[in-house]
Amino acid sequence: MQSYYVWTIGCQMNKADSERLESALGQMGLSPGESARDSDVIVLNSCVVRESAEDRVVRMLTHLKPVKQRDPDKVLALMGCMVGPRKDSLSERFPYVDVFMQPQQYAPLIEVLGDRLGIDPDGCVGPLSAVPSVSTYIPIIHGCDKFCSFCIIPYRRGREISRAVEDVVNEATLLARRGVKEITLLGQNVDSYGHDLPGSVDLGDLLAAVNEVEELERVRFLTSHPNDMSDHIIGAIADLDKVCEHVNLPFQAGDDRVLADMRRGYTNAEYREKIDRIRERIPGVSLATDLIVGFCGETEGQFERTVELLRDIKFDKVHAAAYSTRPGTIAARLMEDDVSEDEKRRRLKVIEEVQEGVSTAINAKLLDTTQEVLVEGRRKGRLFGRNRNDKLVFFDSSEDLTGNMVDIRVERTSPWSLQGALVDEKDTGAVVA
Repeated sequence: MQSYYVWTIGCQMNKADSERLESALGQMGLSPGESARDSDVIVLNSCVVRESAEDRVVRMLTHLKPVKQRDPDKVLALMGCMVGPRKDSLSERFPYVDVFMQPQQYAPLIEVLGDRLGIDPDGCVGPLSAVPSVSTYIPIIHGCDKFCSFCIIPYRRGREISRAVEDVVNEATLLARRGVKEITLLGQNVDSYGHDLPGSVDLGDLLAAVNEVEELERVRFLTSHPNDMSDHIIGAIADLDKVCEHVNLPFQAGDDRVLADMRRGYTNAEYREKIDRIRERIPGVSLATDLIVGFCGETEGQFERTVELLRDIKFDKVHAAAYSTRPGTIAARLMEDDVSEDEKRRRLKVIEEVQEGVSTAINAKLLDTTQEVLVEGRRKGRLFGRNRNDKLVFFDSSEDLTGNMVDIRVERTSPWSLQGALVDEKDTGAVVA
């Protein structure tokens, strides 16, 4: 049996795409390989949201060139956001790559492998879904219509296209029957789900439908845009028992001028008002956000408004990145990347220090509390999982409790995780492979 190796970089959407490709490869009779070097089929699922991510892909492709030259029969494929509608430049840069696939376009590789293996993909490859695990992802909307000035995603993943409610519910039901306990509904802008579907359908309606899947324990979603986080969606989070009380709501910058240059479509005050509504409607909600430092023209004073927003709102988690120019974006065409790399690194360090203090204080309040944790597996000898607020929790047990919901008494806290002891095991059954 031939083997495959899928190397994924980037966001949860890329991970979900890789899982679906692996589903197809498994249906064609291929098995997972231990490494890229030792596998017959090598797939690099790329990300170009940050320059550093694209650089990692290029380094990996360069590293694989002699591997491919020594064994021309290996199939080397590049997929994901690095592959745009025009592939000629990529073919010239990497002539040893056999297949180029845009996001969610699995057919080119499947067809090549079908020819190599002498099989008809139409006869052996059925619906593609995630590989069963305790927690997994379901993409519900592809692409993005926002066209933020810094972002390449709309140009690489296209405009927004929502999946039908029935399709998502059917996939969630199938995964739950195969042992999945928690699903995360994914989209580049997940809370714009449904605007292109017939009738009046939104993410709140989809959450309600998925909430009815019997075998499922928890439901999450990523990633939201402040302008589309409606009262209906907020109400669904508050009222539906399986939907976790955690919201990731990127604000990107704290200054109104920078937000306007980014084409985000809201102000600092409007963002704060949205957070207030979320906290009022969902008691105990945890909040995460994304932000960019060093965007074109950002002054020290404008950066300080981002820091002020962090201190005032007190997010549970913050994903911060330094701005990097993405060719083809509005910012790359019309703006100057005029903040030095040293200054961007300094601002990132400020953000990290502020957020470490905030996270330390938030998590310290959970000391001596009991947290309901869905166990996802074992890491460095310890069992781990997450509570409903998306807090990472570690504990010890000689039993394999993967897939179980357990109560953990928190004994130690840190900015990044909680550590505790098992209080009571809830018998929810083992994960079925």
